[in-house]
Amino acid sequence: MEAGRLGEKNIRQVLERYKTVAVVGLSRDQSKASYVVAEYLKSHGFRIVPVNPFVDEVLGEKSYRSLLEVPEDIQKSVQIVDIFRPANEVSPIIEQIIQLRKAYGVPFVVWMQLGIVNEQAAEMAREAGLTVIMDRCMKIEHQRLRGNGEKKQGS
Repeated sequence: MEAGRLGEKNIRQVLERYKTVAVVGLSRDQSKASYVVAEYLKSHGFRIVPVNPFVDEVLGEKSYRSLLEVPEDIQKSVQIVDIFRPANEVSPIIEQIIQLRKAYGVPFVVWMQLGIVNEQAAEMAREAGLTVIMDRCMKIEHQRLRGNGEKKQGS
C-alpha cells in the first residue's frame, strides 16, 4: 500500500487488513474520545495495546508508558498506532514508531485522530515508509465503511 494520503479504498484496506492497534494517549475516562474509540475497536475484533504513562490498565489491557516500553513480542505485532495526543506532541511518538519499524518492520500505519494534524511528523513517517492518516477517526471510518450509522459520544 502506498504511503501517503489515502482515499476511501485505502482506508478500507487498512481497517480490513490490520487488527492490532497501539492507542497512544488512551484514557481510562469513559467519557474521553480515546476510550470510546478503543472500546469500539476492541468490540469489533481489534486488539488494543494501551499506551499511557499515567494508566496501569484500561479496557482490561495492561497499559505501557511508551511504545518503546511495550514488550518486544507485542511490539512485533502492532500494525497501527492510533494517536490521541496534541499535534505538538506527535513528533516524539513518530520517532518511537520509526524505531520500531526499523527494528521489526512494523507498524505499517500512523493514524492521527480527528483534530490532530502535524505535517512535519507525517512527512517524517512517510519517509520511513509508513502510511499516514490524519484528522480522521478510526471508529467513524470503520462505521462508515461498514454502513453502520450508529454514533456514540466521542465519535
